[in-house]
Amino acid sequence: MINNNLYAGVCIKSTAALIGSFFEDTKIHIVEHNEEGSTGFVTNRPFEKSLNDLIEFNHCKPFPLMDGGPVDRDHIYVLHKRPDLIGGGKQVSNGLYLGGNMDQVIEAINTNAINRTEIQLFIGYCGWDPGELEEEVDEGSCAILN
Repeated sequence: MINNNLYAGVCIKSTAALIGSFFEDTKIHIVEHNEEGSTGFVTNRPFEKSLNDLIEFNHCKPFPLMDGGPVDRDHIYVLHKRPDLIGGGKQVSNGLYLGGNMDQVIEAINTNAINRTEIQLFIGYCGWDPGELEEEVDEGSCAILN
């Protein structure tokens, strides 16, 4: 089923139907939505560690990490609004980019060239198979915010 209100750049919020699950009280920014499925990041749940607490990034300034979702929690994912500082990102929506050169991410953080309103770092992500997110919206587990 096609839901024209679901697209890359839209945000969804969990409903009371998800109380007691990982997704309880979450806001998720959808960064990909197509015939192969959907991907997004929880944007309102801090991770218990900062970037510099991770061994491979202990040379970095403290910077908050977000708990992006239950899938692939071994990697850091980046959403940012500064393609002028961070090359290689994929434009998700108007002015928002996914990924990019991690050396440039670290440099921008360490030199204070970028701030928390311009970048978020995530441990893990949320993923849905084709049609799964539409089903969750239709059944009332999630509500589209914009």
